[in-house]
Amino acid sequence: MVYMAAHGLKRARPAELVPGTVRVITARMDYLPADTPEDWQTLELDRLNRPKEGIVSVYARGRDYHKVMRSRLQKLSDQIAAALGPLGHRVFTDSAPVLEAELASLSGLGWRGKHTLLLSREAGSMFFLGEIFVDLALPVTAPVAGHCGSCSACVDICPTRAIIAPYRLDARRCISYLTIEHAGPIPLELRPLMGNRIYGCDDCQLICPWNKYAQRSALPDFDARAGLAGSQLIELFDWSEEAFLSFTEGSPIRRIGHERWLRNIAVALGNALCVADAESAKSLLTALASRAEHPSALVREHVAWALAFKS
Repeated sequence: MVYMAAHGLKRARPAELVPGTVRVITARMDYLPADTPEDWQTLELDRLNRPKEGIVSVYARGRDYHKVMRSRLQKLSDQIAAALGPLGHRVFTDSAPVLEAELASLSGLGWRGKHTLLLSREAGSMFFLGEIFVDLALPVTAPVAGHCGSCSACVDICPTRAIIAPYRLDARRCISYLTIEHAGPIPLELRPLMGNRIYGCDDCQLICPWNKYAQRSALPDFDARAGLAGSQLIELFDWSEEAFLSFTEGSPIRRIGHERWLRNIAVALGNALCVADAESAKSLLTALASRAEHPSALVREHVAWALAFKS
């Protein structure tokens, strides 16, 4: 996440990031698949009790949201320009050093929860954020009050204690950061705490009471793809680089690359080994051994850790 620091105060000063910016239009886009059942939070948490299953964060099971939301924001910009005249603008969605959650909070889309994500009384937190920087002095909307109260469910459930205090997150301990943004070895003390989470982590959102109001998306883009929900770790670990690229085409997962994909799964396999019965352990050990001589030192190191962790 060096790019955030590299841009300095531009993160907090939109007019420095995009000269001429006068206002920022913020938007949310819900991403729960259309067929998500009412008890989806419980069902997702239950996956943690199936250690041989790989867990991919809900948002990443469909199409890459960057492409979907950027396209829709651009269409909205065109409609605004058609109604009001020439419009200097630029659209963003998790693609530049923009303080998205803070901008959305200031503009009244919701409030910052104790997990630092944006929360809405009407939609929980299961949505993407995007922005349109514009050169028009549009009316300003007011922030909304927070409604977390005394609840500390998200703080209490975090498996790595990355939420070090209400409204404070240590990204270096966050499983989403470790499995997606972090390129090197995963810290040894955090590996056992990752369980079977191989891409992202939803725990703080799954436990949040406000997510009973999470909205389903009407877009088929966010329907879960085959292979990214409910698949076994052994099956996913067996993907060649070609298979990985094929299964993740158009998916946000592709950007971590095959090497980090194997790194993440190796950790999950090691954690699964620790609770496996003798029969299951054989297949898990065989899968890990198949990558013991992988060309990548990063993969070899995590495989070696997994094989030694049980013992």
